[in-house]
Amino acid sequence: MAKKSVLLSKWVATMTDGPEPYGMVQDGAVAVDGEQVAWAGPRNALPTNYADWPTVEYGDRLMTPALIDPHTHVVFGGNRAVEFEMRLNGASYEAIARAGGGILSTVTATREASEEALLADALTRVDALMAEGVSCIEVKSGYGLDADTELKMLRVARRIGQVRPIHVKTSFLGAHAVPPEFDARPDAYVQDVCIPTLRLAHQEGLVDAVDGFCEGIAFDPSQIAQVFDVAKELSLPVKLHAEQLSNLGGAALAASYGALSADHIEYLDEAGVSAMAQAGTVGVLLPGAFYTLRETQVPPVELLRQYGVPIALATDCNPGSSPLTSLLLTMNMACTLFRMTPEEALAGVTRHAAQALGLTDTGTIAVGQRADLAVWDVAHPAELSYRIGFNPLHARVFGGM
Repeated sequence: MAKKSVLLSKWVATMTDGPEPYGMVQDGAVAVDGEQVAWAGPRNALPTNYADWPTVEYGDRLMTPALIDPHTHVVFGGNRAVEFEMRLNGASYEAIARAGGGILSTVTATREASEEALLADALTRVDALMAEGVSCIEVKSGYGLDADTELKMLRVARRIGQVRPIHVKTSFLGAHAVPPEFDARPDAYVQDVCIPTLRLAHQEGLVDAVDGFCEGIAFDPSQIAQVFDVAKELSLPVKLHAEQLSNLGGAALAASYGALSADHIEYLDEAGVSAMAQAGTVGVLLPGAFYTLRETQVPPVELLRQYGVPIALATDCNPGSSPLTSLLLTMNMACTLFRMTPEEALAGVTRHAAQALGLTDTGTIAVGQRADLAVWDVAHPAELSYRIGFNPLHARVFGGM
């Protein structure tokens, strides 16, 4: 594709605010100059200075912003298929974790894996996401829980963006679980391993944001606050796994630090929603984990709507609670399980997903945005959420190419 070009499509869902659902433009044109959108609108209104630019005709297809997955754990060793079987035989997620399974079993496998092996394995998952029109992913550490492995994971995450045409935002998740060598000593782990490793990762330029798991089987709010205080000192934004299994007030804590997002949030209450709304914190829903764990507590979607909290969606791709590499299926799950609308679902993997990562140059089709686009063999954007196990991607445009 030329560095300067005009992309033509019957339907262009810009996902910008406007009178039309999806920010829809019929018989649309998108002028691309290098890696950016120079103009977008009806083709019959295309300014004359773009008239002699090469055109790419996509016919009756739908064009949207490329998709964004704002919560993944795609770098890890091994898998947890046996634990999946255990849950089906009646064991709870918490019981498996307390017995040394869950996150800790992945920690062992990740510590043992080489950087090259972790990269090769992660790329299989990243390629699956890219094949569905994904242009940007967030990747967390958190399966090392020691300095060497946490740094190894973050280096692998950075390398993903070097060997594939995809943007990668990294999150340091040292406060993911208490490793066996610190059993029953979470405060010691936070002070002796987690925080020093965060400082090392920041020095290496490996961290874009800081995350934590605020839950009874992980860390309490006071321990998360210790990590977030250091993030604030380092001028790093924060986000949090909050209110997944219980309500410890994690979302409100995260909001008090101006968090980019609070994720999972099945047990979020109105006070937490209000705090998120005041802070501009995005709610990231993870229906893959809800589905895999057979949860019954649905996130408070209506409260989020009432308070105007943006709702993003993500795969939560991980080996235990959400072995999911399809953002399209995530959209369907959000509509089916959480009663979100198809328009909310598409916003959740474009505009609101960008906001959850602190990105301002992607997620919509508008002047000055990156020309990261997806073209679909569908006539209406609702089809992207409606179909199950079907990928209608026709073309993925990354940085105008």
